[in-house]
Order: sequence, then structure tokens, then C-alpha cells
Amino acid sequence: MIPVKNAKEIEKMRLACRIVAETFAEVEKYIAVGITTKELDTIIAEFIKSKKAKPSFKNYRGYPANSCISINSEVIHGIPKNYALKDGDMVSVDLGAYKDGFHGDAARTYLIGESSETAKHIATVAKECFYEGIKEAIVGKKIGDISSAIGRHAVKNGYSLVQDYTGHGIGRKLHENPSIPNYGTKGEGAMIKAGYTLAIEPMICEGHHDITVDSDRWTVRTKDGKLSAHYENTILIVSSGEPEILTLL
Repeated sequence: MIPVKNAKEIEKMRLACRIVAETFAEVEKYIAVGITTKELDTIIAEFIKSKKAKPSFKNYRGYPANSCISINSEVIHGIPKNYALKDGDMVSVDLGAYKDGFHGDAARTYLIGESSETAKHIATVAKECFYEGIKEAIVGKKIGDISSAIGRHAVKNGYSLVQDYTGHGIGRKLHENPSIPNYGTKGEGAMIKAGYTLAIEPMICEGHHDITVDSDRWTVRTKDGKLSAHYENTILIVSSGEPEILTLL
């Protein structure tokens, strides 16, 4: 079953998601050469808590940090540590906020200093894939329409799509139904209804989509060591037209 949010629940979702968006604005003040991913994680946690909310990821299924910060070939779930960002790094920051019983979730890929043309392109395409996907996130369409649009745009630009992880519903739980793959067949899957809140999150790879998981049991990276980019927002399906993006200011 896919939860449909009522008006009161949607307002609570908006609040949690606004905190996520504001947290990214805070991250962008500090993310630069020399800062460690652990320092960024602390900034994220302190800001979310200053809004009387909680970091959604902390202790979720045993996850040890407040956010996921993934570098270069790391796809998702990178655990913040004492790694200082270097000139040319590509950094995906994924974070969530839990407020008044509801979660918001989003991810951004940042380019640090002087980045390669490849890094610039894959980060741009990951974001474009999100916007291609949400063109299909309208009442009466199917979940597969979102997936298919994301996949087509990535492949058209020469990239592969992570097969093992997906977007998802979100609300009272960080992960709710439905699963939303970043590849699929148009016209398949559940019918999209007003009141759905969904986390759409393209994860694309420069090379092959095969992934491996580090010994920390969390950090997912490309098996071939090539770059991966991640872009995500929580959206609200509205009664007509394209969805409302809740995690943008």
C-alpha cells in the first residue's frame, strides 16, 4: 500500500523538507577544499537539531552518522570520516530531517575546486535526470513512467544506472512504498495518485553500473572505480500538473 497524505500531513512534510533544504544552504557555506567529511556531518547535525528536528539517518538500520557523504567513485552511503576534501573531488551529500513525525530527504552532488569536464557533466546529467523523471510524476501516470524517463536521459548521455538501489516513498517512515527504480518500462508499476510523497533520486555511473560494498558494510562504490553522481528531492504529487518539489527553498 502507498500512503496518501492528507492536508495536515502534507504541511508537516513541507516543514521537514524545508529543514532539509535549509541544511543544504548551510552545507554550501562550508563545503570546500580542506574540510573533512566528518566536520561537514557535524555541521549538518547541529543545524538540523537547531531547527528542533532530528537527522533522519542517524542510527537508521544501524547507520553510524548523521548524513551520507560519498566521494568520487562512492555511489551512496559514504560514512563521514577524517577525509579532507581535495581539489577536483566530486562529493555527493545525502541527508534527511525528521520533524513532528515526518521525514524529508534529498541529495546533492558538489564539485570541489577545479573539477574535470567528466565530473561536471555527470553531475549535471544526474540533476537533469531528476527533472526528466518528475515530468512524468503526475496523476494517472505510472511509477514506471518516472523510472523510464530517468533511465532514457542517463543512457542518452552515455551513463549507466545503479540497479541495486532505488528512490522510494517517504513520510512517517524514511522509506515507504513504492520503490522507484531509475530505469524501467513506461506504463508499468503503480498508478500515481495525488497526495503521494516520493523521494526521486537518480544515481548514475560514468562506467558500468556494477557496484561493490566496502568492509564498513555501508559505503557503496562503483566496481570499476569510475565516478558516480546522485541527485534527489522529496516531491508531492498534486491533483494536476507537475509535482511540488518540497526540498528546494
